[in-house]
Amino acid sequence: MSTEDHSDPTGGAGDPIGAAKKAAKAVVKKVAGAAGVAKAPAKKAPAKAPAKSPVKKAAAKAPAKKAAAKAAGPQAGPPVVGTPPPGEPAVVSAADDTPQAASGELASTAEATALATPRSTRTTSPAEEQSTASTPSDRTDPAPSREDLDRVAAGVHSGPHSVLGAHPVGPGRTAIRTLRPEASAVSAVIAGQRYPLEQLHPGGIFGAVLDVGPTDYRLEVSYGEDKFIVDDPYRWLPTLGELDLHLLGEGRHEQLWDVLGAHVRSYDTPSGPVTGTSFAVWAPNAQAVRVVGDFDYWSGRAFPMRSMGGPGIWELFIPGVGDGCRYKFQILGADGEWRDKADPMAFATEVPPATASVVFTSSYSWNDEAWLTSRAETAWHAAPMSIYEVHLGSWRLGLDYRQLAEQLVDYVRDTGFTHVEFLPVAEHPYGGSWGYQVSSYFAPTSRFGSPDDFRHLVDALHQAGIGVIVDWVPAHFPKDSFALARFDGTPLYEHADPRRGEQPDWGTYVFNFGRSQVRNFLVANALYWLEEFHIDGLRVDAVASMLYLDYSRKAGEWLPNVHGGRENLEAVAFLQEMNATVYKRVPGVVTIAEESTSWPGVTRPTHLGGLGFGFKWNMGWMHDTLGYVQHQPVHRQYHHHEMTFSMVYAYSENYVLPFSHDEVVHGKGSLLNKISGDRWQQMATLRALYAFMWAHPGKQLIFQGSEFAQGGEWSEGRTLDWWLLDGADHAGVHRVVSDLNRQYRGDRALWSQDTLPAGFDWIDANDASGNVFSFLRWGDDGSVLACVVNFSPVPHEHYRLGLPRAGRWEEAINTDAEIYGGSGVGNLGAVTAEERSWHGQPASATVRVPPLGALWLRYQPDGASPTAVES
Repeated sequence: MSTEDHSDPTGGAGDPIGAAKKAAKAVVKKVAGAAGVAKAPAKKAPAKAPAKSPVKKAAAKAPAKKAAAKAAGPQAGPPVVGTPPPGEPAVVSAADDTPQAASGELASTAEATALATPRSTRTTSPAEEQSTASTPSDRTDPAPSREDLDRVAAGVHSGPHSVLGAHPVGPGRTAIRTLRPEASAVSAVIAGQRYPLEQLHPGGIFGAVLDVGPTDYRLEVSYGEDKFIVDDPYRWLPTLGELDLHLLGEGRHEQLWDVLGAHVRSYDTPSGPVTGTSFAVWAPNAQAVRVVGDFDYWSGRAFPMRSMGGPGIWELFIPGVGDGCRYKFQILGADGEWRDKADPMAFATEVPPATASVVFTSSYSWNDEAWLTSRAETAWHAAPMSIYEVHLGSWRLGLDYRQLAEQLVDYVRDTGFTHVEFLPVAEHPYGGSWGYQVSSYFAPTSRFGSPDDFRHLVDALHQAGIGVIVDWVPAHFPKDSFALARFDGTPLYEHADPRRGEQPDWGTYVFNFGRSQVRNFLVANALYWLEEFHIDGLRVDAVASMLYLDYSRKAGEWLPNVHGGRENLEAVAFLQEMNATVYKRVPGVVTIAEESTSWPGVTRPTHLGGLGFGFKWNMGWMHDTLGYVQHQPVHRQYHHHEMTFSMVYAYSENYVLPFSHDEVVHGKGSLLNKISGDRWQQMATLRALYAFMWAHPGKQLIFQGSEFAQGGEWSEGRTLDWWLLDGADHAGVHRVVSDLNRQYRGDRALWSQDTLPAGFDWIDANDASGNVFSFLRWGDDGSVLACVVNFSPVPHEHYRLGLPRAGRWEEAINTDAEIYGGSGVGNLGAVTAEERSWHGQPASATVRVPPLGALWLRYQPDGASPTAVES
């Protein structure tokens, strides 16, 4: 055995780490004893059971741990019980400090290399990896220079594995070097033998050349009197394969979450299984990247990562780090500044306002196979979709995901909605943003529980026959310094030019849709929610802001495209790629665009030049309809055309009719209080408006609280006014919504031809003086339903209504029924149409149309039984 001479001629006076080492040494000695790990004995004999348990020692010395954590800075936190001192995340064995090789002999070079190497599950086989392992015969490893050691110790070396770890230096000889800041001594442990390593650098680098071939080894690390057996992160090959790196470089890795981020992995070695966490992050302009977290007391000195070259990926496998550990990446930017960044691919996070990422592995078992099978066979444009929009934090204040899985599921099922739509659930730092300023795109917010708790909520909804849509925000992201903004010291995720890279309305950054890796990040994120959380649809937020380069910008504040136009061609390409990929990979899901302009072909297939969405929010219908009911009834005749105009363009796209959260905040008031008239008139008009909405072509969406006519404006900081349901008028609105949902789901006339002109006929679109709208809905099975809505406060007696068939028409819905809080004007359950032409129809009936009320009349063939809702 020989040692490498890298002594410091200055005696450490110029070492940037020396002062910190001396200052922290006393604390580290105390922390080492409180770490809750097995301590290696001084002798080579197998260790006996310690006289005092590690857990008790940790409890006894907790103040020292807290002091060390506090010294780590604002992100510091108490170490996880069972973690070793700084730089020591792994304990090989708590009972025996001597890892055993097979038959007590050293493993061969190829065998040890193959067994002790993390394998990419996507690229190469163990045999292929074995064939590429270095052996003493094919290369030798020169001693690293003083400059290399300085850079490794300072955490700025882009290839620390070239210095650290095990390196053949000739036949039968291996150099082992390791980074152990604050350690007083380090030995390599091979087949029960200890080989002391010399301190090569005062920053904590130890090493020696051993007269053994490359083999499986562990490290015995001493901190004063305390000794620990640990594994070496720098003896492992990369966890990313060549195909992964190629796809990452091309921006075409559709399962990005499988290779980047933090992943707990286990590997077999000659000395036993090793479990740890592989970390990988995209930071192409970084000079260096380090992993920092609970496992090194947030010191940032123990775990520099290696650059994987061209794609800009940095990677490191750290044995001993497992689920629940908090971490961040420390990134040295091109500007020479270190930045602490949360993992863009993290599966879990701390509860805000804390900002660290959390290692997480899902163990959830799904039970929604029947739902997924049915979903894959459903064409949603020709199926019922009645959507209940929910803000998880305020629906019932204080509930977590698992409590919502009971209370929300029961409520939605009883009210009859087919789907829920959640405001964004991805992690976000500011609750007042409602989730629309995302900081961690791959992690459900930890405010309500773990990612598996959220899976449980989705699963419970599916088992109840309820679909789940999630709002998704690929347009922009916040400027918080710990998240995506200037991630590697440069505008990486955002566009560099503020005329394209900043959103003035929201004070956020805009994604650079022209960068392939950014598009890959977003497309993979869409797939992640659909595949990993079984989400049934994505409602894409703020699409208009993506499509137009001059969105909310004055002249001179925006940059035209290559053709001189205002269309964002890169965003168009991204949306098309996202939609095409989603519909290709995940059968039966939907994508919905919140797009407020007349951009053509939003729901046209991508192969026909469209954006490829499944549906588009009909914002024009929403504004026209709400504007109409705000007028006094006497004035509505002059705005009659606002209610009929939607049918001029109803089949240009596949529409969702939304009364969303945006209409009940920021001083706009609730839906109820938008309506003119006294309280009774407001309630009656709202019931009639819902009947008009449910019968209109398109799917429908209402926001939480609107189903029982909440009077107050919504606020994310307080729960809904559930006490209103104790009043007959609010309970009546809730009951009419439930009955509309049940009638709607059971009648093909209301949804099977939503996107076809054959599914709709006006009876009379021109009764402006009477404030009456009447029309027919047709099913693909020949079924028909007539809808008559009176937005006047007086009833219309003996109102002759044209109908397509003579015979009995049952009153399936009457929103003026007394059970809903109405005046009770109706038709005793049915009307009979005679063969008398009216309104261009071959038959007609005399109908009592209630004041501020709506009727649904369903044709009842001879001998058929009534199907009206029992109330």
